[in-house]
Amino acid sequence: MRPSSLESARAFLGARRIAVVGVSRDEKDFSRAVLRELAKRGHDVVPVNPALAEAEGLRGFARVQDVSPPADAAILMTPPSRTEGAVRDCLAAGIRRVWLHRGAGAGAATPAALALCAESGIEVVQGLCPFMALADASFPHRLHHFLRRRFARAAP
Repeated sequence: MRPSSLESARAFLGARRIAVVGVSRDEKDFSRAVLRELAKRGHDVVPVNPALAEAEGLRGFARVQDVSPPADAAILMTPPSRTEGAVRDCLAAGIRRVWLHRGAGAGAATPAALALCAESGIEVVQGLCPFMALADASFPHRLHHFLRRRFARAAP
């Protein structure tokens, strides 16, 4: 899977309201850092996790379909085993733009989730971490993006 372009990732971040699906209860988790940073930068972000009433001072929602007012994009920070279900939830909520998060691990993208997105006409950003797409990303995030793209090009 080739990573999405930085331009498409930045366009995604221009969404009016973004649901961050799979936000952890652990305040030290990476998903919480993404939520915090996007909120700090003025993005209208909404945490989604059935076990959270709030995260980082933001009202949480159990499912993306419950987000009110509704989100028009979603970052899925789910384990691969839950991503297809999260994409189905996005479809039920009318969301047609998703970011399948990829950090240092396997990431949220799975062949089944990508196929569901393709057959449903969902715009997908995948193979990237949101920190990489920030205009003034710090050196480690720029390096991570460079290495990810470099190795994606080298892959068969």
